[in-house]
Amino acid sequence: MYAFHRGSAEAVYAIDTPPPSVSGNLHLGNVYSYSHTDFIARYRRMRGENVFYPMGFDDNGLPSERLVERELGITPADVGRKEFIEACLQTTRTFAERYRAVWERLGLSIDWKYTYHTIDADARRAAQAAFLALMRDDSAYRREAPVIWCPLCRTAIAQAEVDDLDRETEFVTLSFRTLAGRELPVATTRPELLPACVAVFVHPGDERYAAFVGQSVTVPLTGESVAVYTDQKAQPDKGTGAVMCCTFGDPTDIEWWYERNLPLKPILTPEGRLGSSAGNLSGLEVADARRRAIEGAQDTGLLLATRPAEQTVRVHERCGTAVEYLVTRQWFIRVLDRKEELLAAGDAIRWVPAAMQSRYRDWIENLRWDWLISRQRTYGVPFPIWYCSCGQILTPDESELPIDPTITPPRPCRCGSTEWMPETDVMDTWATSSLTPQIAGRQLEDPPLYRDVFPMALRPQAHEIIRTWAFYTIVQSLYGSGMAPWKTIMISGWGLAPEGEGKISKSKGGGPMSPMAMLDQWSADAIRYWAASTGPGKDTVISEDKIAAGSKLATKLWNVGMFGRRFLQDYRPPHACPRLSAADAWILTSLEALIERCTTAMDEYDYATAKNDIEIFFWHDLADNYLEMAKGRLYDLNDPLAGAARYTLYNLLLTVLKLFAPFLPFVTDAVYREVFQDSSWPTSIHGTRWPRPVPDWRNPQAEAAGRALLDIAAAVRRYKSDRGMSLGAPVPRLLVEVQSSIVPTLSESAADIRSVTRAQDVRLVPTAEPGTVVSIPED
Repeated sequence: MYAFHRGSAEAVYAIDTPPPSVSGNLHLGNVYSYSHTDFIARYRRMRGENVFYPMGFDDNGLPSERLVERELGITPADVGRKEFIEACLQTTRTFAERYRAVWERLGLSIDWKYTYHTIDADARRAAQAAFLALMRDDSAYRREAPVIWCPLCRTAIAQAEVDDLDRETEFVTLSFRTLAGRELPVATTRPELLPACVAVFVHPGDERYAAFVGQSVTVPLTGESVAVYTDQKAQPDKGTGAVMCCTFGDPTDIEWWYERNLPLKPILTPEGRLGSSAGNLSGLEVADARRRAIEGAQDTGLLLATRPAEQTVRVHERCGTAVEYLVTRQWFIRVLDRKEELLAAGDAIRWVPAAMQSRYRDWIENLRWDWLISRQRTYGVPFPIWYCSCGQILTPDESELPIDPTITPPRPCRCGSTEWMPETDVMDTWATSSLTPQIAGRQLEDPPLYRDVFPMALRPQAHEIIRTWAFYTIVQSLYGSGMAPWKTIMISGWGLAPEGEGKISKSKGGGPMSPMAMLDQWSADAIRYWAASTGPGKDTVISEDKIAAGSKLATKLWNVGMFGRRFLQDYRPPHACPRLSAADAWILTSLEALIERCTTAMDEYDYATAKNDIEIFFWHDLADNYLEMAKGRLYDLNDPLAGAARYTLYNLLLTVLKLFAPFLPFVTDAVYREVFQDSSWPTSIHGTRWPRPVPDWRNPQAEAAGRALLDIAAAVRRYKSDRGMSLGAPVPRLLVEVQSSIVPTLSESAADIRSVTRAQDVRLVPTAEPGTVVSIPED
């Protein structure tokens, strides 16, 4: 039922489904965002499109390594590379099976035939082939340079993997002195980097320090002499206004180092300790070295002051560790010199909501680094590279991919040397998942399929990975094919923990409520209802009240269906619309308008508005009012308009089921099978077509009569409620003052008025005034 049909004449609607990173247990935030994709997939399928809806599992790289370390308590150093990789493969497959169980229970209409894993052979082949192509056109390069480094994960990371963290720290003011003994106060939050100090900078307009510019000053603790320079990036109002440049404390240090061709004094080790060149700070962790440096400055009389300060530090998004900046040799993909192309590619894509494109644009405009794709880890896609002793980089033939250079030797180098070294780094996980259109579409394995589905119609994803997954996928597609990878990108928000804890994370345990437990408690339809209550790009708190409302709605829909079954079994409506009562005409007019509104909303990816409109119509118009109006005619087969009531109920119920089907797939299908399905119909509602507006139902005059009927029903309900009467209690007489123009129409609906009000006698009084006045004589 959910299969993609190869060779079909139907228009293809391909979805670049997010492959969840296999890094921990799924949580309700995942359920929230993945439900949104399914709403669209089911809608497009019902519109007659050939939906390509695969599912992947992002099970390579650092997130999966960290999962294994947490789950099994082992590291590559403990068990060796081969055994650790095998543990990663087994653990991630176990978690992927759990993910699939959740997705199936949730009712995602995935075509599981097109499942992929980013660590499997096809994905490794795609990533390695893309990398070799980037090498050939000089878009990928290797160089030794300062990079962002995570001391905990012990790997280089990309700019996009860094978050900001606000924390309390202290400014330490130190005495730098000229040869003549004049004091230059320099404030820093990182006194432990004094052994790496290579210059001091002040703002060119800061008159306090004008006399120091061009002179040399002595660095506290080390006694080294460094020059004083001016630069606009030095902030007079930050600290003392004089700042030391170290190699390296932050990106500004790196810029100054490049611009001034300053010396390189690396003192930090990959493990986050100070190295042998740090003097008496050698071997210490950063925090301990900071305390030791302050003590040393105080002991030598060079500590001028300390004061508390607010600081924003850069941390690795995966583990929350403050990053450092080390000089290492890494692989990069060029993006800085192609910003305009990447911005244009973003303009070629429809963004939902449109405002989310600004995040993409802002990210590109503020990029300061090329994309660093190498990682000093164990589990991931290997670089298909060997380094010959002659300096040549050796690469395999594409037919040999995927390949592990640490296992398979290269073909002989042209120089004749047999001495070579394999590349032991692995690719960043984003280097693979940025190729999901190519991997899911089987570009290398099945080119005809790839031509059918690429570029894809939709990329659904969360807003926090616009800077990573969206950006990197556009990079890979633009460089590889010259075009954007999708026509539309739909951004979902976060499902937030109700306790105010913010975003839930798989790697941090998945939050307080497991998806399976909630599905057991409430049902998939109820949870999907909650997920459909907030539109694209918006965060929402996980609300059991809304989930309970979804459960109530599903129950009511079933009950209405079972009520209708007794009147609709074996019933097939006439092709032509029969003569209708005012209630029939009103609600079919309203239904026709609902179809138009919901179709427009779903075409615009506004599933929340569509769901809300359907729900209001179902509760207010259909369940609370129309059914009460039509019950008398439904039960009284001798009523001349009994057939009209059945015709109307049939179309109402079937249409509402179809409209609700993308959101509540289980209860709608169950009611459909009970009431409508037979051998001539599709076996499931999800094989039927989305409703189309019916011109015969459009009746603007019926709207006025419908409003009058609703006013009558509401007035009588208020009357009974005010007097403590049950809604089913009879009313002897009912006087209704109503505009003369609709009296004839309402006269034909006297049975419907009696049915909804339980009035024994209804008298319509024509009036020239607009509106409806209802009175119930007490005698």
